[in-house]
Amino acid sequence: MLSEFLPSDQVKDVFEITPAYLKERGIKGVITDLDNTLVAWDQPEATPEIIEWFESLKEAGLQVTIISNNNEDRVGMFSTPLDIPFIHNAKKPTQKAFRQARKTMNLPKEEIVVIGDQLLTDVLGGNRAGLYTILVIPVVESDGFFTKFNRMIERRIMNYFKRKGKLNWED
Repeated sequence: MLSEFLPSDQVKDVFEITPAYLKERGIKGVITDLDNTLVAWDQPEATPEIIEWFESLKEAGLQVTIISNNNEDRVGMFSTPLDIPFIHNAKKPTQKAFRQARKTMNLPKEEIVVIGDQLLTDVLGGNRAGLYTILVIPVVESDGFFTKFNRMIERRIMNYFKRKGKLNWED
């Protein structure tokens, strides 16, 4: 049961996830979370570094979709200027948004990665969908109301994985 929360890989931030890193793993499509994965949960727009990261993925021929549990205004305000498709109110970890993104990308499961900062939404949802999952350290330590609750549960799961030597995570 707990294995569904274990990411395929873990990195400090999305900038470690380069086109070369993805291509080595046969990845052609990227599903990424928004809040605290790409930018702070209360930051409405992409930073210049995130814009550059997205451009590098697009130049390498990688497809990108943002999947967020946040509302359409929030996700659209971030994604639309970048011309990146998005799915809002995704209800992660349920499968509907992951299936929708995969169908839009028209790629097999083996060629898609899910990137996110939460075990209970991004990693669990991606793993249940049969996708490669990468956990990143949250961009900021503060969270929205519901995420604070998730973090309490997540911390217990992460400590379990640390004790078992399956997760090398720094607090």
